[in-house]
Amino acid sequence: WGIAFEGDTRHIIYTTSEANSVSTIETYKKEAPEYGFEIETIGIGAEAEVAQAADVLLEKVDCISNMTDNTVVSALAVVLDKANAKNIPVFGSEEEQVKNGCLASAGLDYIELGKQAGIMAAKVLNGEKISSMPYETVKESKMTINNEAAQKLGITFGDDVLAKAVAVN
Repeated sequence: WGIAFEGDTRHIIYTTSEANSVSTIETYKKEAPEYGFEIETIGIGAEAEVAQAADVLLEKVDCISNMTDNTVVSALAVVLDKANAKNIPVFGSEEEQVKNGCLASAGLDYIELGKQAGIMAAKVLNGEKISSMPYETVKESKMTINNEAAQKLGITFGDDVLAKAVAVN
């Protein structure tokens, strides 16, 4: 991203009952050392706990990463309000979160995913058996930035990021 943050720990709020979040947290913790940092998490059980978790994190972080955790995303406005009040950036995991106020994201391009799913569906409709189809993943990620959020936070992106990213405002 071309943005340097002090410290070597990244913080994430996640819902302990969402299997997708638990799995993603484990992947993050496993891969973080390769990038020179650790993951610290706060697990929550309900949307009502997001505000308190954000308050705890914002006392000790220089940025927050947000996943596609359904519970946390539904309270994203709370996290953003609290983080913005402390001038702390929040990174999203997909374009809609950036449109809603996160600084930036690099993640799955849902349009490309839909196209790929359509191609696979056409193969099935043309008689190919699902059991014989290879497992596929979307290979390209989409970088999205929120220029308004960056300006409010006093953050500028490097030319390499600007050349690859889509701005949402």
